[in-house]
Amino acid sequence: MRFKLTLSYAGFLMLAGLLLLAAVWLFLLRYVPDRAMLINPDDKSGGSLEGVFPVRSALLGVFAPKAAAVLAFLLVFGLVGGWVLAGRMLAPLTRITDATRVAAKGSLSHRIRLPGRKDEFRELADAFDTMLARLEAHVAEQQRFAANASHELRTPLAISQTLLDVARNDPTQDLDEILDRLHTVNARAIDLTEALLLLSRADQRSFTREPVDLSLLVDETIETLLPLAEKRGVTLETTGDIAPAFGSQALLLQLTTNLVHNAIVHNLPDKGTVRIGTHAGPDTVVLTVENSGEKLSLQLAATLTEPFRRATERIRNDHAGVGLGLAIVRRITEVHDGSLTLTPRAQGGLRVAVRLPAPPALPPKDI
Repeated sequence: MRFKLTLSYAGFLMLAGLLLLAAVWLFLLRYVPDRAMLINPDDKSGGSLEGVFPVRSALLGVFAPKAAAVLAFLLVFGLVGGWVLAGRMLAPLTRITDATRVAAKGSLSHRIRLPGRKDEFRELADAFDTMLARLEAHVAEQQRFAANASHELRTPLAISQTLLDVARNDPTQDLDEILDRLHTVNARAIDLTEALLLLSRADQRSFTREPVDLSLLVDETIETLLPLAEKRGVTLETTGDIAPAFGSQALLLQLTTNLVHNAIVHNLPDKGTVRIGTHAGPDTVVLTVENSGEKLSLQLAATLTEPFRRATERIRNDHAGVGLGLAIVRRITEVHDGSLTLTPRAQGGLRVAVRLPAPPALPPKDI
């Protein structure tokens, strides 16, 4: 690229020189006669002296070597100056290329931090630094997720191995009890695997978007989780209007189910409440799930959407979940171009708000 730019600079300079010479010829030399007659006004006899002054050929003979020398100088000057200028202009691109090579080797902590005024190269370098920062954060999050997932999957497998060893080494153990515990542990492992697959599906954005009414999804979720709420003594309350959104009905139903299930499980031991509301604005639709419970700090609430993070100690029952509920909610919200907000309630519990873009307006039909 530097060589091409150098040739371009030199070629442009030579073209400008040739155009200047052409202008000299067009507007000056072409009007000089090839021969000129000079008359001596002091000659009383009326005689004349013939001479050539000035003549075109004489001017060309003097001008052409000088013009050739100037063009040769312009060629050398254009090549040298173009090489220097091209090097200075491409220096930021060289830094960006070096940073790309460093990132390709796996080092995402490197940043270009290109100095100077804000031009196209500076914008490219800043965009590249932003991309590296997001990649570094994403890779770190994936590494934490993989480590946590491995730990969570290892736990039920280790318990199953222990139960099998006990059944093999101690024939007096109650096999029915061991089978029940194995069934519980296996069901938890299956739930965790399905949650991981759902999270992966959301990451790939492999779904078809269609009009979805969040209020209908809330009704379906309440119908499904009402037995669990009654069993735990939690009251479910719904408010709001029709809330049309645009996305995957299955994923948005999973989002609603996770939020309501999380609000039921992480609630007061008795006489807890869960309030679910939907609201439709001009540009966004909002789904809010608010529950009573223990008091949470802002710092703890900010981490609840990370995989395998829980606000309280692990709950030992059939509805404890696998620690991916809010992580799945966050990812589903992101792939639908929405935002998720978690706010601790002053009286205890949590308020979760999901904001999604309103569906695009349909063109009016012809009557």
